[in-house]
Amino acid sequence: MMIIGHRGASRHAPENTLAAFRLAWEEGADGIEADFRVSGDGRVVCLHDASTGRTAEKDLDVASSLLPELRRLDAGRWQGPAWQGERIPTLAEVLACLLPGKRLFIELKSGPEIVAPLVQELARSGTAPEQLRLLAFSAPLLAELKAQLPGYRACWLTDCRRWLPGGVWRPSREEILATLRRSGFDGLAIRGRAILDERFVAALRREGYEIHVWTVDAAAAARRFVALGVDSIMTNRPGWLRQKLCAGHPRSRSLSR
Repeated sequence: MMIIGHRGASRHAPENTLAAFRLAWEEGADGIEADFRVSGDGRVVCLHDASTGRTAEKDLDVASSLLPELRRLDAGRWQGPAWQGERIPTLAEVLACLLPGKRLFIELKSGPEIVAPLVQELARSGTAPEQLRLLAFSAPLLAELKAQLPGYRACWLTDCRRWLPGGVWRPSREEILATLRRSGFDGLAIRGRAILDERFVAALRREGYEIHVWTVDAAAAARRFVALGVDSIMTNRPGWLRQKLCAGHPRSRSLSR
């Protein structure tokens, strides 16, 4: 099972910055998850929100801003003076910081306009496809990217919620499986909720799907997903979580690699 730094080691470093990714590697993460959007001049940049106001000193709309405008912003100072001067990285920079044997989970935050520049950037980088996972909440968008990059593994992002009356999960287990089959995806990236149980994991495994869980920052919850045998847990504090999972674990060497 892999421990993945969600937006890097984002509990302690500014999310989606090279500093957060470097800290995740220092803490022993097996991979990082990062969010990507397309700027107004067609560059793929690493940012979760549609605008920069939450994580920078000026609020710019990413889709209508040029890369030089975005790069002038300080993307680290909001999390403390130690991080002042961190910039919004490009996909190329994030790929360049990917260590051998580690994984990068690329979450798409833009629409179909991200497909062409993303495909081009991945080709230029020379990064091995097995080091990457492509993620999106939009099944049609992810299917389009999978068609363009058949050699890469694509995992559908979803967040199930329990609806009243009746406490029914939506999307249901059956709906999730139907989407995975119909779209030809390689796996599922799902929020850590009770719908992910032994029966559902077994159904996913029977059909050969990967299972990734987000975002887990509590040790007890992480232990439950370890017991279920998921492929990875995404967390904002990868080093801390690995220590908690290794403490007293009979197979701690496999977790502390």
